[in-house]
Amino acid sequence: MTEIKLNEAVTGLINLTNSLYPDNVSVHLGTEKSGYVRHDQAQQVLKDGNIVVEVKDVTAPNYTASHELLHLLLLLQGFPQITFNLTTRDQQLDEQLMAIATELYDMVSHVLVVAKQREHALIDETVEAEYVKGVYATIDPEVPNKDDAMMTLRLLTLTDLLVFFNGDLAPELEKRVSGDFPKSWPAAKTLYAVITRKAVDTPFGMRRAIVKLFKAFDDQMTAWQLPGLHGNEFVTVQNVLSERQERLEVRQLFDIFHSDMLDKHKNTRAYIGLNKGDQQNAFVLPAPAQKHSDAFFKETYGKTVKELLTGLDIPYTLR
Repeated sequence: MTEIKLNEAVTGLINLTNSLYPDNVSVHLGTEKSGYVRHDQAQQVLKDGNIVVEVKDVTAPNYTASHELLHLLLLLQGFPQITFNLTTRDQQLDEQLMAIATELYDMVSHVLVVAKQREHALIDETVEAEYVKGVYATIDPEVPNKDDAMMTLRLLTLTDLLVFFNGDLAPELEKRVSGDFPKSWPAAKTLYAVITRKAVDTPFGMRRAIVKLFKAFDDQMTAWQLPGLHGNEFVTVQNVLSERQERLEVRQLFDIFHSDMLDKHKNTRAYIGLNKGDQQNAFVLPAPAQKHSDAFFKETYGKTVKELLTGLDIPYTLR
């Protein structure tokens, strides 16, 4: 079998990533070849401080490797991450919520990732056709007038399809997709409009889009009478702050509320720091002992934002 060599654009991305990451970043290519591309065909694996981008499916190795490298570059350049610090006490439910939240987060990231891939000519008509095949390998067309368990997955997959094509599908593809998904396609367009309403080219813009997308997703779930994500509470979104906000007291920027969920790492009652501006989970605190709670909250609210986040070892980005 002929050895696959990554092209110059991808090797350039590997070099750029290595210039920002303290240890080594490399790409390992597998041997599977499905004939379609999906974003689950590669993953980042941490080994002794080094990151290996494992591309298990090599249908489009340059596309798939560059896609994962660009996700990594966003993190290294200070674009916000999401973390999961709470548990519903139901592991299966936690995993479902984390999977949905990650898909929504990735969609917003893909606005930047796909734009860079197109800029470097890493997406051509062949990759586009393979991407569409990947969509149809993931979701089945809707059965008229009948909802099934795939509605949420259809919504996520089709919204990402819109991001991939920058909202502009060829007429024949638009006709095919709208015919196969008459209920979920309009809903996907609504979510896409939320993602792209304002620019997503800065850490602040990306965070804003993520938070708005969580809400829009839950609005759609409510309309379909399906369970929501409640991402504003369940998902911690990394803060993007100005230098002035760093210096504010915690009480000026955040409200701290008791959560019905538990601190995932300590398995104790949890308190959530909600951003006053958008009510998004910005940090999670384990509950103090009852007899110390008044002093704890007085002290916490009186700290500067920088003191609190640094003391909790919570990363944030300055804009």
